Amino acid sequence: MSDTGKTFQDLFGRAPEIAASAPGRVNLIGEHTDYNGGYVLPTVIPQRTTVELARRADDLVRVWSGSVGAGAEFVIGQETPRRDWTDYVQGITHVLAEAGFRPGGADIRIDSSVPLGSGLSSSAALEIALLRAFTRAFDLAIEEVPLARLGQRAENAFVGAPCGIMDQMACSLAEDGVALFLDTRTLEFDRVMLPPGVELVVINSGVSHRIAGGDYRTRRRECEEACAALGIPQLRDMDVADLPKLGSLPDVLQRRARHVITEDRRVLDAVAALRAGDLAALGTLFSASHASMRDDYQVSIEEIDLLVDLARRQPDVYGARLTGGGFGGSIVALARQGTGRAAGEAVAREYDARTAQRATVLVPPERA
Repeated sequence: MSDTGKTFQDLFGRAPEIAASAPGRVNLIGEHTDYNGGYVLPTVIPQRTTVELARRADDLVRVWSGSVGAGAEFVIGQETPRRDWTDYVQGITHVLAEAGFRPGGADIRIDSSVPLGSGLSSSAALEIALLRAFTRAFDLAIEEVPLARLGQRAENAFVGAPCGIMDQMACSLAEDGVALFLDTRTLEFDRVMLPPGVELVVINSGVSHRIAGGDYRTRRRECEEACAALGIPQLRDMDVADLPKLGSLPDVLQRRARHVITEDRRVLDAVAALRAGDLAALGTLFSASHASMRDDYQVSIEEIDLLVDLARRQPDVYGARLTGGGFGGSIVALARQGTGRAAGEAVAREYDARTAQRATVLVPPERA
């Protein structure tokens, strides 16, 4: 929950000069394919991160986060990782300087409704909101795709999380009611309308995940080892027709590679299903994706599997799957238009009764 009690005026004794924001994202399908050069299909969620900023005459940055209820300071040009939330802010000013831009000091207030550790890109939403605030305040000429690259650079090189480009591209370029079909190798993208008659359901399991942790790094390394053994640059360079070639790999690497290769195909099939309005086919793809993440990539957990199973039992749900990097976080489901909130709440009640966690229905949002 955000601590919205302290306004910018309360914190810094003056009004902000600009405000910028970016949404969280939910990935419909295409998990762990982005750092393998493959395809992804994210869209935005209503929850957003907002950054208020006022320039200073020196190089000091004073920043307050309502999400953690704490503040910090650092000097531009002297950024040093602290292994906490401030690294995302320091990382942004650091990569801006590396790219030849020189923002000045600033007073910053951050507020976010994107739940931390939910697998919905709270970090990327923060990075893009910060970058938008700095570019507007200091007249930095940076377009949306380079902005996404800078956000990824901050998270990879400064924060130390080995994420791909999907999250930053989605938070920068995706739109309500539209999926962003993205080729993460070329960064070419197309916007695909979500068909009428369907709505997304996003449920947070209450189990937090951290992509800077060891399991995520291990999966990425295993993909690199598979590529080295197969003599290819990236798993993107193989198709489902090449699956028999995986027989030369150790079992674990076979599984990892099989997930990525088949998941790339599922993204392409999902785009075709969206464009055809074939919700049943899309639901089937969701189910296959989750099974692959659970069995081949092994990034699901018991609580997530339960949420997915409970969602699938709802009569108005076409399909459900783990979304995000895994090891906790959230699920995404497809429901018949107008039924998503009720279905999500029914799933959450059963989940809460059967686990020590508490699920939260994030999408559709609760009506006022």
